[in-house]
Formats: sequence, structure tokens, C-alpha cells
Amino acid sequence: MQIIPTPIDGLVIIEPTVMEDHRGYFFESWQIERYNLPYVHAFVQDNEAGSARGVLRGLHFQTGLHAQGKLVRVIRGAVYDVAVDIRPGSPTFGQYVGVELSGKNKRQFWVPRGFAHGYLALEDQTIFAYKCDNYYRKDAEGSIRYDDPDIGIAWPEIDIPYIVSEKDLAAGTLKSLML
Repeated sequence: MQIIPTPIDGLVIIEPTVMEDHRGYFFESWQIERYNLPYVHAFVQDNEAGSARGVLRGLHFQTGLHAQGKLVRVIRGAVYDVAVDIRPGSPTFGQYVGVELSGKNKRQFWVPRGFAHGYLALEDQTIFAYKCDNYYRKDAEGSIRYDDPDIGIAWPEIDIPYIVSEKDLAAGTLKSLML
């Protein structure tokens, strides 16, 4: 397994060691001693979402004591996955890292607490899975618009319009977080 740092402290890409033969493949998707991720707390919840090509989810986060770190991966299909630094006082506040995760490359992305997170499904029948180090609380959820010009995420262009929920379209901006 290889842990690849990104330009933003705490965000890392994980490339697991995959063993393949004529029967298929095997890899460890989580192992506490080997992963040794920065800022990780014990995982308490696993989530899974299925999406059609063009579905864009996010940018979501949990606030205060209910903030969540997420270890994300794709089981089937592919996504462009994004984490935005929203940690107050961080030298990289408002900056983002994007990475393609797929069932083929088996990469994982560690998104610690203090980041907004979202993704765009690049293939039909994409299955996205993630471990959380804190429980979801509706009263602690927040979101930022995926197209906030102050962040300037370079989402991949696809030949269909993005499919975004009404809730995500009504999200605030990064500047509204700072008010």
C-alpha cells in the first residue's frame, strides 16, 4: 500500500496493494496499523451511495463536535472526488484537491475533519462507499455550492448536464461560511 500526500496537509490518496490472478482480485480496504492516516479517529459508520453518470453530490460537511473524517472509495464505476479545506485559519483555506477514484484503480481518498466533500459520477451505476469517524447529525450538516467561483473547482466536462439535488443547488458559498 502506498500513501500519497497532496498539497493540502491531511489529505492523502491511498493506493492499496492489489493481488490479482485468474480468480479475480483481493486487497485490504482498511487496516488500522498499516494505514496510519493523519488525524484519523475510530470509524463508526459505513455509507454507500449509488449514482448515475452525471450525478454531482456536494460539497457537504458536518460542523463542530459532529465533524466527520471520511475514507472514500469507489467499488464500481468512477468519480471525480473533491475535498475543500474549510478549516478556519488554515493556510490552504478554500483550496481543494480533486482525484479520480474508480473500481478499476481502487484508489482511496482520506478526507479529514474540516473539509467539505463532494463528487461527480463519471459512469453509470457507480457505487461510492465511505467510512466515517463520526456519526451523521442532520442538525450539524452544512454545504457549499459545487460551482462556487471563489473555490473554482475544475469539474470534468461530460456530455450531459450535471444532475444536482435541489438541496445542493440551494447551498451557500465559501464566503457565507466566513460571515
